[in-house]
Amino acid sequence: MTSVSRPLRDDAPAAALGSHATETAPVFASLSVLDLFKVGIGPSSSHTVGPMRAAWDFVRLLDAAGSRATTVRLRIDLFGSLGATGSGHGTDTAVMLGLSGLAPDTVTTDEIAATLEAIRADRTLLLGGAHPVPFDEKTAVVFRPLTLRPEHPNALRITAYDAEGETLQTHGYYSIGGGFVMRHDEGDVLAPVPEPADAAGPLPMPFTTGDQLLAHCRENGLSIADVMLANEAAWRSEAETIAALEHIWQVMQDCVDAGIRTDGILPGGLDVKRRAKGWHDKLLARDAAGTDARDLLEGMEWVNLFALAVNEENAAGNRVVTAPTNGAAGIIPAVMHYADRYVQLADRRLPWAVEFLLVAGAIGIIIKANASISGAEVGCQGEVGSACAMAAAGFASVIGATPEQIENAAEIGIEHNLGLTCDPIKGLVQIPCIERNAMASVKAINAARMACHGDGTHYVTLDTAVETMRRTGADMSDKYKETAMGGLAVTYVEC
Repeated sequence: MTSVSRPLRDDAPAAALGSHATETAPVFASLSVLDLFKVGIGPSSSHTVGPMRAAWDFVRLLDAAGSRATTVRLRIDLFGSLGATGSGHGTDTAVMLGLSGLAPDTVTTDEIAATLEAIRADRTLLLGGAHPVPFDEKTAVVFRPLTLRPEHPNALRITAYDAEGETLQTHGYYSIGGGFVMRHDEGDVLAPVPEPADAAGPLPMPFTTGDQLLAHCRENGLSIADVMLANEAAWRSEAETIAALEHIWQVMQDCVDAGIRTDGILPGGLDVKRRAKGWHDKLLARDAAGTDARDLLEGMEWVNLFALAVNEENAAGNRVVTAPTNGAAGIIPAVMHYADRYVQLADRRLPWAVEFLLVAGAIGIIIKANASISGAEVGCQGEVGSACAMAAAGFASVIGATPEQIENAAEIGIEHNLGLTCDPIKGLVQIPCIERNAMASVKAINAARMACHGDGTHYVTLDTAVETMRRTGADMSDKYKETAMGGLAVTYVEC
């Protein structure tokens, strides 16, 4: 992993949000498919999962220094986008859960509710699940939306104090999208949190660009899924990778099942009504009634439903898979469910769902290495656009596309999401996020089918589209980057 040496300065002056632009995000030298697909909780990978992991890491560092038992006060500073939309995204509660020793991939909804209820009732937080610390979230959590950090707009700092008011530990963190977190330690160096497992050796076929990936396929006579699986052997056995990806697919299916069984109002104050259950009931009733005239757009109805189900679960703070982020978590599951329902899928060497996720992961690695999957950094083109490209590639693969056609499908998916802004109303991952996932799911299927009608040759490469997304994000005003200070977020209020 390549470290970044520019300092994280707590004395940096406040700046107007519209003037901030990220220079270079931290780059991981080696990424696993399981880095892109992680089980977590909603509503946001960057604003919920990442800060929760940062807080969990902070407790680990306190324990390593033997300082947990002497901590009597905690302070959490949320900067930039975390400060601007953290309340709507549950950043404050996520940090409280992480400080309580809970992790996003294992915590249950019952544990979340019980932990937060106890903290608020007793005004006491059990640090690491054991040591009681007085805690009033109204004063302990400080939202600082106009204070920006140089490396990334999603920044936070956690500080622990002793009885004399002296600082025991203080650490700055960047939540860089998709649940990835970087910690700032002494010496102005950024380190991943937690440190990823070291590869057993060099990847046999490393790639960070689409051209490199296709070259490996041509030179070795391999599919994209085979290239990915060979590289994954640097972390774990083939059987372990397959089992882990089958688990990811199962969690995605469980999420859809939960979404189509649950109705009611989503939390946050917008009073957005869940639609997936009612929509599902209508589709089932229509199928049961049977009609002579078949609806030619029935498939689109179902893919829309699958995306809504996942993103309503995400908005409710329930269990989802970052794919590659929570804000875009519905796209890949929706396209996979569509494939499962409407396409004659035959497992080849690999189970079809494993092949889909490996290929989608390859595209995600390329995007993350060269641009961003963070809405706070490049707008929603980095979240929904990336997921659309990943889903298009995965779908193209399982319907028999060549590596060149798969690369073309991914390029179409990202090209036609360029410039997409991130402007959530009230900072909630509800409007326009839920419907946006449905629209991108349909677009991903269309991109794959369009690419499969060609021979893989095309004018704009995936690498060109990814670089264009990076540049577009750098040019985009920060009020359109998950700050709730532009676009629908303000037009809705004005109306």
